Amino acid sequence: MGKNEFLTPKAIANRIKAKGLQKLRWYCQMCQKQCRDENGFKCHCLSESHQRQMQVFGQNPTRIIEGYSEEFERMFMDLVRRSHRFSRVAATVVYNEYINDRHHVHMNSTRWATLTEFVKHLGRAGHCKVEDTPKGWFITYIDRDSETIFKDRLKAKRLRAEMVDEERQERAIALQIERAASLLPSSNSSETAVDPNDVVPIKSEPGGKIAFSLQPAATYLSKSNLVVEPASKIPKLGFDEGGQEKSERKDNSSKSAPPGGGGGLSALDELIKEEEKAKEKSNRKDYWLCEGIIVKVISKTLADKGYYKQKGVVKRVIDRYVGEIEMLESKHVLRVDQDELETVIPQIGGLVKIVNGAYRGSTARLLSVNTEKYCAKVQIEKGVYEGRVLQAVEYEDICKIMQ
Repeated sequence: MGKNEFLTPKAIANRIKAKGLQKLRWYCQMCQKQCRDENGFKCHCLSESHQRQMQVFGQNPTRIIEGYSEEFERMFMDLVRRSHRFSRVAATVVYNEYINDRHHVHMNSTRWATLTEFVKHLGRAGHCKVEDTPKGWFITYIDRDSETIFKDRLKAKRLRAEMVDEERQERAIALQIERAASLLPSSNSSETAVDPNDVVPIKSEPGGKIAFSLQPAATYLSKSNLVVEPASKIPKLGFDEGGQEKSERKDNSSKSAPPGGGGGLSALDELIKEEEKAKEKSNRKDYWLCEGIIVKVISKTLADKGYYKQKGVVKRVIDRYVGEIEMLESKHVLRVDQDELETVIPQIGGLVKIVNGAYRGSTARLLSVNTEKYCAKVQIEKGVYEGRVLQAVEYEDICKIMQ
């Protein structure tokens, strides 16, 4: 029996020594062999089998490195998906769990030299939400499984149906507002033509019915003969002189309506305010990215790449919170979370997109800005509310449009 067979003391000692993790610098990924010390690794590098593997590597090194990189990324993301799918976790914790397997793909065989570079790659690719904290790099898995996508599609379909119903309701309300506005001149003219003090008293014979009106030029019909007297002679409205009890009638409409017939305008303003409150409640979301707007990168983690405080245009929105940004200067395309972006305010007269709030999705023109209150005054350009002026819109709710 040989000295290194299965149950020999030497074989058992070798298995005990090989148990657990060994040093990464003494691991050969091409041969998938872990050496225990520097001398063993040197002897392995001089072996014939290793030389053959290195010849294979020399024929196409880029393809082999990319293959190892893809396998490393796939296995790392599988571990994140299984163990930390709904949590925010430190990247070093996930990496330590990953390397517990002795036969994992080692990082020195991939195109990433350090774990930091790999984590930044996950953030740029949109696989995870990456955060740089004083305690290290933290990652949060972005779920894009088929079941989740299917649920998101159903939710988006339901939201579109709700938006269609809302637009239909908005058109109906706008039509009612137009009708009310068209009736205002006629109602105002009729109110100004009638003086509440010019009340026409009427006298009738005993046993007859009484008919009266507040308009002085009206004609009265009843079973008995009626006599119309001037309002200046008899200021009160009453019955005949037969000792019957008299009553007075006050014009409540003249008290409720402001002078000049402005009651219709106040009711219209209240209707518009109620409509805006309902729209604000339904259209205020926690996501605001949309295609075609210009945004600014405020992520300090991208400062070493030269993207900090740089502007880009949103080409595509991924899962509502991640944007595919094409930088205006370098034309590089990045995938950045909306928390690392901010809106851009154009010059006065420029076009903006209302990205959040009551009039979300509308195109407007910037009229003025208030730097003290961080808000702007805009006028809607197109749609049902064309021409409507919005007085105080926050900077975060509007963004410049790429023209």
